[in-house]
Amino acid sequence: CMKYLKNEDDAQDALMQIFEKLLDDLKKHEIQQFKAWLHTVSKNHCLMQIRSGKAVYSRQIDLRIERDGLATATEDHSAIDGPATEEQFDKLEKAIAQLNEDQRRCIQLFYLNEKSYQEITAVTGYSLNEVKSYLQNGKRNIKLFFAGKA
Repeated sequence: CMKYLKNEDDAQDALMQIFEKLLDDLKKHEIQQFKAWLHTVSKNHCLMQIRSGKAVYSRQIDLRIERDGLATATEDHSAIDGPATEEQFDKLEKAIAQLNEDQRRCIQLFYLNEKSYQEITAVTGYSLNEVKSYLQNGKRNIKLFFAGKA
């Protein structure tokens, strides 16, 4: 769990949850290779924890989209610990302005207006898959802009 979660408290919590789950799973399944099975169960549990944590994290990004995106804009490529500077906000606004209309609209609704995927589909008329695609491509294009490749 430490390998995946990289936080002792989170790893201990995950370990406890896994062992609680094992009590039920061992009754339901016939396990041939316990060590390999336990490793797979643990890995899957940790990956699900990471995914759920990223969903929470992505809503807290504010205007930065992702720390990596702005870190590429800095000379030393280090992560930004404090609030973004005015220059970085200006650069972010320019990056968003260069997106196509669909991507720009979804990025603004999701990050600036803090709308959910479902709310964006209702407002824009895009399908759920289109919204996800526009957000993913918009984020990628913003990263490329910060890296100087766009």
